[in-house]
Amino acid sequence: MSGIVDGRVTGVRAPSTCGKPRDMTQNTPLSPRLPGLPLRSEDVTHRVLSAAQLRARGVSTTQTSTHCLPGGPWQHLLPGVHLLHPGPPTGRERLRGALLYAGRPPASARRAPADPADTGYGESMATGLAALALHGFAAAGDVEALHRIDVLVPRTRRLRSTRFVEVVRTASMPVPVRVGEVPVAPVERALADAVAGTSDAALVRRLLTEAVRDGHCEPAAVVRELSEAKLLGRPAVVGAVDALLAEGRAAAEARLYAMVREHGLPEPLWNVELRLPGGPLLGGVDAYWPDQAVAVELDARAPRYGVPGRRGGTEPDARWSAYAARRERLERLGITVVHLTPRKLREAADQQATVVRTALMATADQEPAAYVMVLPR
Repeated sequence: MSGIVDGRVTGVRAPSTCGKPRDMTQNTPLSPRLPGLPLRSEDVTHRVLSAAQLRARGVSTTQTSTHCLPGGPWQHLLPGVHLLHPGPPTGRERLRGALLYAGRPPASARRAPADPADTGYGESMATGLAALALHGFAAAGDVEALHRIDVLVPRTRRLRSTRFVEVVRTASMPVPVRVGEVPVAPVERALADAVAGTSDAALVRRLLTEAVRDGHCEPAAVVRELSEAKLLGRPAVVGAVDALLAEGRAAAEARLYAMVREHGLPEPLWNVELRLPGGPLLGGVDAYWPDQAVAVELDARAPRYGVPGRRGGTEPDARWSAYAARRERLERLGITVVHLTPRKLREAADQQATVVRTALMATADQEPAAYVMVLPR
């Protein structure tokens, strides 16, 4: 019997020398030696290689086929992708294999020799639950436990889903996020692809809630992705979006409270309605300093329709129009309205505190504002 251990042939009988048979179990080198390929490396990038990467390392197609025979030391993981050990693949190995499978260049582009340093992933990136697991979502589970890997590729690619790989095509590839060496779709896109791939309403709710609660992204960005993917009408999504918006609102308010207290701003009146004496309601604000007539309003909107388009176009948004009209009405009465977004509070709270402080100080040089009644909201 013969085998291959660390790139060497074992257990082969060679012709006799000086009339005596010589035992070749002394690890005769495989010719050619696999340059730069530690077959027992703990690095998953050395345990899963494409056929092109093997050729770039000096392994011929014949040798690869021989190693992948039943009982051999290697195995075919996916079309054009090989696992360089005989045991079952780990979750990380399946993930790398899926990216290598989806990243294979088209036949017309396979003329130049492969670069041994090339990742082989091409434009492909992990998306769906696999991507969310890499982003650190507890609700997505562990990559090692996933039996399906979603991979995002350009719409023009002619690839079929196979075995544990689900190919997801898109006309507009996002810029990937690197998690280690793995290209991963941004959270918003990965969420949309995960939602598209499941009918489990409880899972959808957990994923969307965790996205906002743990600060991975803002509700508006998630709703925009779900809207563009035409997923907002799904039964599993409708209730989850309501929970998402509530979670986003609560998180934004908590950041606003923290900003006021941590940056030494005067304590405002929280969550109040403003009203002219004997007149109509002027609208609610999230914080109000009556002595300075300064109001803060959080833009935690995530409307289901009419959100700004990714390609620069904007559709009418009734909620935005109502907000703008309310703000204009308050400013005509001499009330300064500071507009803050959850994202700005999360990423630059110190700058937003400066904006509010500047507004409070500037009122000393302004005409007194109209008297308004302040009611609890």
